[in-house]
Amino acid sequence: ILSIVFLLYTIFAGFLSEVPRLPILHETIRNQYFHVCMWFVMMILFTVGLIFSIRHLASNKQEHDIIANESTNVGIVFGILGLITGSIWAKFTWGAWWTNDVKLNGAAITMLTYFAYIILRSSITDEQKRGKVAAVYNIFAYVMMLVFVLIYPRMNDSLHPGNGGNPGFSTYDLNNNMRMVFYPAVIGWTLLGVWIMTLRIRIQNIQLKNDL
Repeated sequence: ILSIVFLLYTIFAGFLSEVPRLPILHETIRNQYFHVCMWFVMMILFTVGLIFSIRHLASNKQEHDIIANESTNVGIVFGILGLITGSIWAKFTWGAWWTNDVKLNGAAITMLTYFAYIILRSSITDEQKRGKVAAVYNIFAYVMMLVFVLIYPRMNDSLHPGNGGNPGFSTYDLNNNMRMVFYPAVIGWTLLGVWIMTLRIRIQNIQLKNDL
């Protein structure tokens, strides 16, 4: 219920509130309430996946493997949504759906790395082996995400705000009016992602009990 309230507020307030009149960006800056939030949720869920992958390696409990798997799966969905909304934004501001930009390429590599996680899990039939191998790979994928999304883009020139000297999350593109929408949007999308994750975990736990 809370996620729905926050998201409804985001939709209505996001389109009705005043935004900075910036060259090139213009009204497309409202996409920040969607694109940026998707990536926030993705990183939060991937972090949950990392934590429970480590816990699974330490405890070998299947419950931890389920949480790691489902949080990662839902994180991948939000990552795809982040790529789609980012691509739409790029078309309106940079004139192309995709550019040879270090941040964009890093995001693509990150998603391909996590797609491989899904393929890896589906290729192993033994539950114990699948959980262990998937947990190790999930840790590797998370490190790759940090490198290609957070670290490497900051060391190179980039069109993407917040990287390569290009300002982001400052008075340039986030004034007080936008903060009144952006922060609730982050909360709303995060709650939605966590809710979907918990639903999938419950379904997996029910299936696990039925198989016993």
